[in-house]
Amino acid sequence: MIRPGLCSVTFRGLDIEDVVALADHAGLACIEWAGDAHVPPGDAVAAARARELTESAGLSVASYGSYLRFEGADDENRTEGDAVIASARMLGAPRIRVWAGSRGSAEVAEPHRARLVGRVQDFADRAAEHGLEVGLEFHGGTLTDEIGSTLRLLEEVGRGTVLSYWQPHQDMPAADAVGTLRQALPFLSTIHVFSWWPDHQRHPLSAREDLWREVFTVLAAEGSDRDALLEFIPGDDPALLSREAQTLRSLIAAGEDAAR
Repeated sequence: MIRPGLCSVTFRGLDIEDVVALADHAGLACIEWAGDAHVPPGDAVAAARARELTESAGLSVASYGSYLRFEGADDENRTEGDAVIASARMLGAPRIRVWAGSRGSAEVAEPHRARLVGRVQDFADRAAEHGLEVGLEFHGGTLTDEIGSTLRLLEEVGRGTVLSYWQPHQDMPAADAVGTLRQALPFLSTIHVFSWWPDHQRHPLSAREDLWREVFTVLAAEGSDRDALLEFIPGDDPALLSREAQTLRSLIAAGEDAAR
């Protein structure tokens, strides 16, 4: 089953209550709560409020969208990681999204890469003690900026609780983007859904219907349970969420039909 959901960072300027109300009204099933907006690491009050309001609306917490990048001094990195884990636990999130550094894979020397791998391993082990998975953001400017480095990183980390997110990289043609999805599929937990083309130009999800229809066909054919989370919409306009959510549900259903 693919659950349609929302990244709260889509509406970073809105209150937690408003984000929940929008997601509920749009008929979505779950929310990834953002660590740089609604639920800062270590803020127990915000985490408890987000969880209570989400569950009261009959929705689920999909994940905790942290911005932990495993950089800085060892003690600072570990302290930040502890705060992230604490917030995820308070949220009742099953998964923490993290970032593999702050530079593209071609720019990272092997000793620095090895240090990042070790930090991801340590964080994943500590998270696993609380039943939490870790999901690597699939994004430019990190070690997951291209599929080869992403797969290598997952192998280097070597933890079954560390999986990958997926989204189409900017300016990547649809066929190439789906190719990266197919390669990531055995290690994939969550999909970030948006329609950018080219570069940062935001369009309705329907503008890249061919891409997303194929994405959801691939996912449905593989058959694992995953979350597909709307991340960006044109103009960050809350009034468009219901339309975009309906498009998302239709694309998921079309993928399921095509995979049968």
